[in-house]
Amino acid sequence: MAGAEGFVEADNAEAIITRIEHKSRKIETLLKQYKPVEALKTALEGTYAIIGDERCKSAHWLVVHRAIMAIKDVDGMLSSLDPEYYDILMKYLYRGLATGDRPTCDQCLRIHEKLTEKAGLGCILRFLTDTVHTV
Repeated sequence: MAGAEGFVEADNAEAIITRIEHKSRKIETLLKQYKPVEALKTALEGTYAIIGDERCKSAHWLVVHRAIMAIKDVDGMLSSLDPEYYDILMKYLYRGLATGDRPTCDQCLRIHEKLTEKAGLGCILRFLTDTVHTV
C-alpha cells in the first residue's frame, strides 16, 4: 500500500493493479446489469490506496472513466451517491477534463455542474488544495 511518503513499491503496485483489474470486471458486470451508480461507487472505492504510482493511477482512471461515461441520469446518480464520494468524484472529473477528449469533457462538465450544485464550492476548493491525494 502507499505510505505517507506518497509512493508505491513495485510489488505493491502489482497487487494494486490486480485489485483494479478485479474491480474493472465487477464494474463491467454492474454496467451489464444496468446499475451505473453502483458501478461508479465501486470505481471510486479505494482511490486513496493508489497514490504515487502512475501505472496504478492510470489503470484506476480507466475504471472510473468507464463508470462515469455510463451515467445517464446525473441527478439520480448524485441523489444515490453518498456525500463521502463527492470530493473523490470531483477529482476524477477534473482528470477527465484534462484529457481534452470531447465526449469525456462533455460528460465531466455535465456531472461537474450538478455536483457543484449539490456539494457546493467546497468540493472544488478541496480538490484544488489537495496536494497529497491526486488521481
